[in-house]
Amino acid sequence: MTEGSKMLGIDQMKDPEMREKYKELLSIAWPASLEGALMSLMNALDTMMVGRLGPAAIAAVGLCGQPRMLMLVMTQALCVGTTAFIARRFGEKRQDRAVSCVKQSLAIVTVLGILMSLIGITGSRFLVNLAGANDETRELAALYFRIIAAAFIANNWALCICAAMRGIGETKITLRVNMASNIVNVILNYCLIEGHFGFPALGVRGAAIATAIGSCVSCLMAIHMLFKKGYLCPLGTGMVKFDKETVSSLAKVGGGSIFESVFMRIGFMMNTRLIAGLGTIALATNQVVMQCTSFSFTLGEGVSSAGTALVGKSLGERDKKKASDYIEVVTHVSTWLSILLIAFFFSLRHVLPTLFSDDPDVIRGSAIAFIVVLFGIYSQNKRTVLSGCLRGAGDVRYIAIVSLISVAIARPLMTWLFCYPINQAFPMLALSFCGQWVSFDLESVLRSRLMQWRVKNGGWADIKV
Repeated sequence: MTEGSKMLGIDQMKDPEMREKYKELLSIAWPASLEGALMSLMNALDTMMVGRLGPAAIAAVGLCGQPRMLMLVMTQALCVGTTAFIARRFGEKRQDRAVSCVKQSLAIVTVLGILMSLIGITGSRFLVNLAGANDETRELAALYFRIIAAAFIANNWALCICAAMRGIGETKITLRVNMASNIVNVILNYCLIEGHFGFPALGVRGAAIATAIGSCVSCLMAIHMLFKKGYLCPLGTGMVKFDKETVSSLAKVGGGSIFESVFMRIGFMMNTRLIAGLGTIALATNQVVMQCTSFSFTLGEGVSSAGTALVGKSLGERDKKKASDYIEVVTHVSTWLSILLIAFFFSLRHVLPTLFSDDPDVIRGSAIAFIVVLFGIYSQNKRTVLSGCLRGAGDVRYIAIVSLISVAIARPLMTWLFCYPINQAFPMLALSFCGQWVSFDLESVLRSRLMQWRVKNGGWADIKV
């Protein structure tokens, strides 16, 4: 058997038991991956529509991404804990504890959503300045952020309910929720950015309003799906009662995830600031490439979600070998996915930038950056799916430490090195466009290797959730 066939798991297809594991994984992964792909597509369409307003508008909306994710850190961390907890209880066949977890998680994210909206609305200018806004982008970015911050409560509810559904493998529900949200977002973008069908042309303000309404739609749909008769329906189970088992488990897994998310957001925000220092064209180029390459990340996240649910469920059944088998299956599926994505981006590297901007510098810089990005896709997807499997086991502390080392420290340092000193010394390399993606490649390899080491040598299977 060749090394290539081992990487792709071809030899495992002869084993009926492993074939069943592939089928189970793919049945959960494809809706989650499709959900991620559609979300990326809708976000890309959003950026394309905003792109008609010029590079400054693209840069302004892009600047809001990291502050928004920073605001959502605690909610997303709690959602990781919710998915892991419910997956483990699902494996243990303890439905009452899973339903109780949903209610407690929703109560917590409601409080978080109120605080986040207040901070986002009143501190929008500070937050976009923190992300690297300049005189050309500051007012547009602050305006956009104030509007989307008003919908943080809806965001939180949708995220929490979808996380709970992923814990029991119901990824088709989260697919429907996010599809509806993003379709509404794109339709309203078309109506409100440039003014169509009798709507006013509101520019960046219109894009923000569309995003906020899309978040509210996803929240309403998620609530509808939750309260339909199903495994996690809280109807008839009484009021919310906090208990030590659930709260401590959420705190244990979610606490580690908070540190992971904080380190990642700090690292990404430092990266954005460094790119913003290169000028509006460089920042707009970075935003175009990010929108396209997010397909790679979100497809990998779909497989990662399946890994989280299946590893957590297997450990709940006290079957460590089954959990290890799922990790192996997830890794092979990630490899197939990476090969397809590399071929896709290489083939369309000159076409994709033209969908976002007609600025020749943005198009040229994006095409160069795509070539560099290709070298990091395999490692990025591998570390994404392995992280998901480790989260399913509750091994979030290790993931947080890796995020600190690679994302918060190594990547910003490498971005500064390539985009400033080396770029100034060798301007012909066009590192103002692709230096940050060289650091992305190197950081992806580092994080992938560290995750792989943990899976092979760590005590992840013995962690209690």
